Amino acid sequence: MATEPNPPSAPALQAQFVTIGEEDAGQRIDNYLLRICKGVPKSHIYRILRSGEVRVNKGRIDQLYRLAEGDMVRIPPVRVAEKAAPSAPGAEFAILFEDAHLLVIDKPCGTAVHGGSGISYGVIEQLRASRPDAKFLELVYRLDRETSGVLMLAKKRSALTNLHEQMRDGVTDKRYLTMVGGEWKNARQHIKLPLHKYTTAEGERRVSVQAGGMESHTVFSLLRKWPQFALLEAELKTGRTHQIRVHLASSGFPILGDDKYGDFALNRVLLKADGTRGALKRMFLHAHQITFIHPDSGKSITINAPLPPECERFLVSLGKPQQLVR
Repeated sequence: MATEPNPPSAPALQAQFVTIGEEDAGQRIDNYLLRICKGVPKSHIYRILRSGEVRVNKGRIDQLYRLAEGDMVRIPPVRVAEKAAPSAPGAEFAILFEDAHLLVIDKPCGTAVHGGSGISYGVIEQLRASRPDAKFLELVYRLDRETSGVLMLAKKRSALTNLHEQMRDGVTDKRYLTMVGGEWKNARQHIKLPLHKYTTAEGERRVSVQAGGMESHTVFSLLRKWPQFALLEAELKTGRTHQIRVHLASSGFPILGDDKYGDFALNRVLLKADGTRGALKRMFLHAHQITFIHPDSGKSITINAPLPPECERFLVSLGKPQQLVR
């Protein structure tokens, strides 16, 4: 009686040798490995770096090594975690500007920019899923989940590096539209309050005004004013987490609909329309404009995102403002 042959054993995992191209040059080796070894635990990535199993140009390197174009990287055999993260569904968003270097979209309210903290995926994962042939796609900066408006992504690493340098040097000009409660008085007001970032016992990221915190500066310009509300343009001079929200709340002018730092009683009232105004069911904070130097052409570019319909309807429902500055 013939016996069945043993099933073939799984082929042994082999080391990979990757030549670094222009798009991957300039980034740290640990960040590169974390990106390309999807499903591999972070602790394992750092273990193979410490052990010297990862080699660049046949030599040992540490986790701070920055890759250069033409580097030959040896990646040892690694097994992905048994339970891979759920894949993001592909999605596209309203495009405000796109060329070979940049993609600028109008992010809707309620959509996270990336996965994490209980969120499976965000804008960046969805865009990568919908553009599988894109060699490089990274967020230039972040927006809070409840903030809508201009969101910039880089399609080349050189563009990402250039734009980060512009942001560090104060070249970029980012403007937001926001609606606050209270009687705002000044046509133009500078708020400089140091901000401290911390995490609550529940794991929620929060920011407070605190001596010794990060230096932070926002300039607010009054656009329209009603008896209980004011429409402001916020100009970021620094780019701290929740900067606009905390600067306003700490100054006595909470953003309407802000569920972290806002006036919670007022927010509940605004959920329903009354005889004097319509309803507002979101945070009224919108990234409406960015001005920057194009990383390739060197020309100054300004990109605008229109105020979302739900915010525009709320403004119209308030009637004629007491004061219209511009």
